[in-house]
Amino acid sequence: MPFFSRLTDIVTCNLTDLLTNSDDPQGTLKEVIDEMEQGLAGAQRSVDSARQNCKNLEQELADSRKQVSRWENEALQQLSTGDENAARQSLYRKKEAADIAAGLEQQVQVAHSTYDSLMTTYRALEARLAEARRKLSELGIEATDSHAPLTASAKQMREQEVEDELAALRNRIQNP
Repeated sequence: MPFFSRLTDIVTCNLTDLLTNSDDPQGTLKEVIDEMEQGLAGAQRSVDSARQNCKNLEQELADSRKQVSRWENEALQQLSTGDENAARQSLYRKKEAADIAAGLEQQVQVAHSTYDSLMTTYRALEARLAEARRKLSELGIEATDSHAPLTASAKQMREQEVEDELAALRNRIQNP
């Protein structure tokens, strides 16, 4: 029987209560860790997908902004040659491209927000998994790390955050 039906269940679970109410704490903890690893793998896929979505939308926005500039330059060139009707048509197209860019800007913001939210959940899942592994170790059983390849980028980001925070703390000590 699965212990978790949603990823948020993992984040909000109380491992101590789960183990206290279990007839076989070691077995329960192994099952819980397995479910957590599966959840983490799924979360990693979601994070990767969201990151790729951000990149794709950012590229699309950049292309759209180039179109705005292109149509404006065309309108300038057409106007300088005395073709007001063609310049007017180019300005219509510029406005259309600007409207698309404005819509894409909103989508980029939403995509970044989604990515940030998924990363927050992912990190919370990692923390719960680390807690479960520590508890398993306390019971005298070595926990395996079967999801290690999935989390390399998240670990690098976490290491950078810790280093940045450490540098800020050093700065506070040196400059009170």
